Amino acid sequence: MFKPKLFTCLKSYSKDQFYKDIIAGIIVAIIAIPLSVALGIASGVGPEQGLITATIGGFLVSLLGGSRVQVAGPTGAFVVIVYGIIEKYGIEGLAIATIMGGMILVLMGFAKLGSLIKFIPYPITTGFTSGIAVVIFSTQIKDFLGLNMEKVPSEFIEKWLAYIENFSSLNLWALLLGVLTICILIIVPKINKKIPGALVAIIITTLIANIFKLDVNTIGLQFGTIKSQGLHIRAMSVDFNTIQMLFMPAVAIALLGGVESLLSAVVADGMIGGNHRSNTELIGQGIANVFSGLFGGIPVTGAIARTSANVKLGGRTPVAGIVHALVVFIIMTFFMPLFSYVPMATLAGILIIVAYNMGEWHGFTNLHKYPKSDAFVFLTTFILTVIIDLIVAIEVGMVLASFLFMIRMARISNTSLIVHSESSWGDELRIPKDKIFQEHVMYYEIEGPFFFGAADKFIQAIKEIHSMPKVLMLSLKDVPTIDATGYYALEQFCNECLRSNTEPIFLSLNEELETRLNKYGFIEKVGEHRFYKNLNEAKKYLNQLEFNKN
Repeated sequence: MFKPKLFTCLKSYSKDQFYKDIIAGIIVAIIAIPLSVALGIASGVGPEQGLITATIGGFLVSLLGGSRVQVAGPTGAFVVIVYGIIEKYGIEGLAIATIMGGMILVLMGFAKLGSLIKFIPYPITTGFTSGIAVVIFSTQIKDFLGLNMEKVPSEFIEKWLAYIENFSSLNLWALLLGVLTICILIIVPKINKKIPGALVAIIITTLIANIFKLDVNTIGLQFGTIKSQGLHIRAMSVDFNTIQMLFMPAVAIALLGGVESLLSAVVADGMIGGNHRSNTELIGQGIANVFSGLFGGIPVTGAIARTSANVKLGGRTPVAGIVHALVVFIIMTFFMPLFSYVPMATLAGILIIVAYNMGEWHGFTNLHKYPKSDAFVFLTTFILTVIIDLIVAIEVGMVLASFLFMIRMARISNTSLIVHSESSWGDELRIPKDKIFQEHVMYYEIEGPFFFGAADKFIQAIKEIHSMPKVLMLSLKDVPTIDATGYYALEQFCNECLRSNTEPIFLSLNEELETRLNKYGFIEKVGEHRFYKNLNEAKKYLNQLEFNKN
């Protein structure tokens, strides 16, 4: 059910909370503005697009989302994917992919897929997040060092080779401003956590660069004169071929946006003791992405850093996120020309800190603690994100994680033969020490989910029987569920028994397993007289069999 949190919060809204939301929204906007400008430029668009995204994302996600305190806008996670889409399909391609990604998110929300996001394994999310951090860092080296390069290669290795080749053009003033920015961002939070370090860094370094007329590149020199502007719907031409071509980038935008937004919402829940509505959040994020694309912005997602700041500043309802969006819009409409004077080295310093903060570096230090399979998935996802691209990394990571999960589940599932001894039959299975069982019956147990990863083990175990007994019992008491391959294995088991004149007996089905086998038509096909709750009930049937009369 689509039920935005805003409407729930307003039922018990107070004047005191309204005041706290206003203050939190204004300060979060001040934090978001320099980040949005920097992320817009790093993504391959302009500072305006970053602010448009913060305005639309902040407003619509707070208005329609499922979290009390989520603050949305452009984030570092999207820098790599946006840059790649622009390079391949252009600005219009990015706008169309963003709109399509938003529509996919809306469909995911209405299909109640919000809870499925949690099934993306932790090694994949940490792997691609760390990979994105490395890529963002590498894209900022040119501006941080003030290198004189016309075009920076998009590939990671070629990019660093180009940096080395052009290192002789290093601009010391740019480097000093970049280092000063990083120092300010480290020191300011230690003095006062409520003062946005990025804003302080921009003000100080911009004043230094302009007062002393330093020979450094600025936003104005790189992008031309920046004018104040409002929101305008951009024209675009769309046809079936374009939709087909941009479908996979749109899916990547939807998945990454959904994962990051819901992770942010979970973090926020932990801070305020709340409970977000995941499907509503996906719908709100989707609508925000549709409108961001229409107005020329870039993909929108929940921003963990801004959301955390909102909570710490006292924001407790979506009103804070709406105020944040309105303040960003006012700055964008009336004060945009001021950003022309900001040094590019300053933005590079800000993004280097963003990259450092978003990287899951503990993943590397804890590699020796992980299972080898998880470490392999983490490193593979990380390397592919850095060397190739995020889409390939997620696809390969998910396939690897799925296969490794199946292998683990197959190891857990077990087929074992109970040895025909007096202790086995009499004590462990607790049935009378009966000659029938000692001479004519073989007993197997399956433990764990009986699925395609485990079915082969069962078939191999049956094939290893050198001399088929008169009766072959199969206990399913420890099988919680079965899939189509497991069912096919049971059919093969029955066919093999009947070919060998062996009576198949099934024991101890749980309710879910019995329902599944009934749906397959298996119980009717094999015969209900071959299914029993326990061994003692099965013994009554065995007494009627021909071999007992011999």
